[in-house]
Amino acid sequence: MSAEDIDLQWFAAEDEGRTEEPSEQRLRKAREEGRVAKSQDLTSSVAFLLTTITMIFLSRQILKGCAEVYRFFFTRINTPVNNPSFIYVFYRIIITIVIPIALVGVLAGFITNVAQNKGFLFAPKAITPDFKKIIPRFGEYFKKTIFSLKGVFNIIKSLGKVAIIVVVGYLVIKHNYESILFSLKNAQIIGGVIKVCNSAAQILVIAAIIFIIFAVPDYFVNRREFMESMKMTKYEQKQEYKEMEGDPEIKSRLIAAQRELLQQNMPKAVSEADVVITNPTHFAVSLKYDREVSDAPQVTAKGQDEIALQMRRLATEYKVPIVENKPVARGLYTDTEVGDIIPNKYFSILANIYAEILKYDKK
Repeated sequence: MSAEDIDLQWFAAEDEGRTEEPSEQRLRKAREEGRVAKSQDLTSSVAFLLTTITMIFLSRQILKGCAEVYRFFFTRINTPVNNPSFIYVFYRIIITIVIPIALVGVLAGFITNVAQNKGFLFAPKAITPDFKKIIPRFGEYFKKTIFSLKGVFNIIKSLGKVAIIVVVGYLVIKHNYESILFSLKNAQIIGGVIKVCNSAAQILVIAAIIFIIFAVPDYFVNRREFMESMKMTKYEQKQEYKEMEGDPEIKSRLIAAQRELLQQNMPKAVSEADVVITNPTHFAVSLKYDREVSDAPQVTAKGQDEIALQMRRLATEYKVPIVENKPVARGLYTDTEVGDIIPNKYFSILANIYAEILKYDKK
């Protein structure tokens, strides 16, 4: 996707209420649809430069092949055109000249696109037929391409490229003019042709390098405009969050993050726990029952060996009841994670433990 495909890129996202940064989910969806930030100018400029260098490198082979084609056909001018040898020689020479140049151009475009897309991008949605786009909308087209800041910028950019080629061509020809004229005056036709070809090659290489220099900032401008176009409204953020809650993968990530946060806050979790069940030394699990949060006790922290001892010390310090029950402590440690509700098979025994704690509190 190029800068021309980004709608409303010249208007600030804030003007439409889109003040929030795009989420990873939104950027991932855009990528799946083939919408990424990249500069077509950078891709075409790199391909232009590398194919030009390839042509210069293969210039002797190209000249030799062309001379062979001319010689072959002129020496057989009376031979029927449908002669198989004609077709074979023509395609053999053309293929050996064209294929290396074409391959370099394709590889240059592919590698440049992969670099801009930050990896290989295959988006079937981007090539799915959309019959709505078949309907001509000339008013909208001219509004976007001509009567807008984007259209004016693209026109100026195109004219700038033409101006660069004209200026570079003028300077190179002016520099080589006397040597070319000298060769032609002295009837050195081949020398003159070679100098003209050298001048053309210089013009192409210099122009391609200048195009790349201008295309690099164009990529960053397109990237900034793309990120602006991806911004979200607060309503869109809320809706996306609701959708994400139903995604099992996203949900598991949120649970994992919650568990990690709870484990990091172990001292606070133990101090606020109802009870700490121990092995007594190898395992420790703290539980808290909050009717507003869940229908059963929740594991707020757990640990083994050194962490279990630390949890015991914290429970003693904060006067949290410690219950030694080896099978329950080991089972909860194995069957649950921080943030989990206790499994049903532990309900009965934990109900008895909570009952004993309540009796102790009353006394």
